[in-house]
Amino acid sequence: MPRYHAVRTIQAVSHEELEGPERMADSSFDVVSKINPQEVANALDQTRREIGQRFDFKNTETSIERSEDAVVIRSSTERRALAALDVFKEKLVKRSVSLKALDAREPKPAGKSNYRIECRFIQGIPDDKARALAKTIRQSKLKVQAQIQGDQLRITGKTRDELQRAIALLKEHNEGLALQFTNYR
Repeated sequence: MPRYHAVRTIQAVSHEELEGPERMADSSFDVVSKINPQEVANALDQTRREIGQRFDFKNTETSIERSEDAVVIRSSTERRALAALDVFKEKLVKRSVSLKALDAREPKPAGKSNYRIECRFIQGIPDDKARALAKTIRQSKLKVQAQIQGDQLRITGKTRDELQRAIALLKEHNEGLALQFTNYR
C-alpha cells in the first residue's frame, strides 16, 4: 500500500503583514496609588516591638494600634507620641511603603493627659489630581493619551519609548502622591 505524506506549504509573509497597523496594539500602562497592606502590618508590628523595648518609651503608656482604616498612636506625652510616629515612619520606609501615602495628623489631647495621633493612608488618585496628571501629559506633547479610569490613570501610546518618557514625566510631576506604574504592556 502506498503511503501518502501530507505536504505543508509555507507561505512567505512579509514583516509588514505581521505587524501591520491593524495587528499591532497600542502599548499601555496604568498609574495607580496603592499601598501594600501586608507591609503596613509588618511595619506596625515592628513599631510595637520597638516601642515595647526602648527605654525612652518606658512608663509613657505609648501604644500604636490599627483601627478600621487608620493607625492610632497614643502616649502620655506629646513628645513620645511624635517619637512613636517617627519610629513608625522609619519602619514604613524600610518596608518600601512611600511616606507620601501617609497622612499623619497633629497630636491632639485625648483625655486623662494623653495625646493621640491619627494616621491614614491615601490610596487611589483623587479626581482633581488625576486631571492634573492628564493635563501634564497633554501639555508635554508626547504622543500618548491619558484616560482617567476610576481612581487610576491609563496611559496608551504607539511606542514603548513614548511610554517610558511619560513615566519619567509623571515621576517628576507626581502631585504629592505615591505613584506606581503597573500593567505595562
